[in-house]
Amino acid sequence: MTGKAPIFATLGCRLNAYESEAMREMAETAGLQGAVIVNTCAVTAEAVRKARQEIRRLARENPGAPVIVTGCAAQTEPETFAAMAEVTQVIGNHEKMLPETWQRLQAPDLIGQTEKVQVDDIMSVKETAGHLIDGFGRHRAYVQVQNGCDHRCTFCIIPYGRGNSRSVPAGVVVDQIKRLRDRGFNEVVLTGVDLTSWGADLPGTPRLGDLVMRILRLVPDLPRLRISSIDSIEADENLMLAIASEPRLMPHLHLSLQAGDDMILKRMKRRHLRDDAIRFCEDARKLRPGIVFGADIIAGFPTETEEMFANSLKLVEDCGLTFLHVFPYSARKGTPAARMPRVEGAAIKERAARLRAAGDLALTQHLQAQVGTTRLVLTEGPRLARTEHFTEVSFDRDMPEGSLIEVAITGHAQGRLVA
Repeated sequence: MTGKAPIFATLGCRLNAYESEAMREMAETAGLQGAVIVNTCAVTAEAVRKARQEIRRLARENPGAPVIVTGCAAQTEPETFAAMAEVTQVIGNHEKMLPETWQRLQAPDLIGQTEKVQVDDIMSVKETAGHLIDGFGRHRAYVQVQNGCDHRCTFCIIPYGRGNSRSVPAGVVVDQIKRLRDRGFNEVVLTGVDLTSWGADLPGTPRLGDLVMRILRLVPDLPRLRISSIDSIEADENLMLAIASEPRLMPHLHLSLQAGDDMILKRMKRRHLRDDAIRFCEDARKLRPGIVFGADIIAGFPTETEEMFANSLKLVEDCGLTFLHVFPYSARKGTPAARMPRVEGAAIKERAARLRAAGDLALTQHLQAQVGTTRLVLTEGPRLARTEHFTEVSFDRDMPEGSLIEVAITGHAQGRLVA
């Protein structure tokens, strides 16, 4: 295996993808050769099952290679992966972002060199979000500005995988974005586990809106700034001001809504009610006509009746959602929701299908409304781009990657605009 670059498999969220790139950089610097590194997700029981499946597949395809497992599932249930014969090392979410961890794991002497499990108490981690890299990909750059979560939604295991909320100071973020702009990136996306909690642990307790305004002021040549998933109930005054007044802040927000029924929201231990979500979308749309929203919604949360589900289904229309991420409820051991009365599996599956159908209809309506318009798009590949609304656009000819170009939208097909 000597001389072979490490193989990375990334499961789950965009933040995991970002951290995999940081780990790749550290592993290569450490001279770690020929290893398989699996960065896992723990958001559902199905995600853990897929992680185990991926580990076995990669071990079969790379016989004799050390297999290192890390990520949220490794953090929350290290014993599950340590018990797998294919696994050489289990590394925690904090440990994976430390260069010295990868120095200790230099191949080919990995096996037997260290204890099999290196997972410490993530709740004891106090420093700001870990390793910063100067972007990845050829089109847009992702900047991790926050990690962890202080909230305890009853369905969620992620705080136990990521720890408590901690923020990257604004000056560090701005300096990194300046470097990314110097390298030619036309779009930067701010990422985190609970993005709207950014700043609560910093001196003066700034808010996410303060960070957004500071980036746009101090990096005036950055064409596009985008925000990943937010908790709308935590949207601050400056964030709303940026939405209203800053054309370089993209008119697309992904909202962590989870449900549209007040009783289910309370049982989830969410901090907003149905009317709060609707009001936020209405207010944002008044400030920025044309803004579009995506949202996470869980189908079949414990105790959810058909009437309660109908409220979630209607939220798609009431909030004017365009992009839906639908999650059939999956019990996570160790969460309060796992002890609540379950909804029957077939009902969960059927409700998820209805939500996805509503999402497909909403997306089609959005695509149809774009036909005949001219859009400034960022190219992601020779024949693929995204509008400022994060809507995919396909071309019938090659375009330069990573460029901002103006195109006429002539139609739509298969969930994409056509230009």
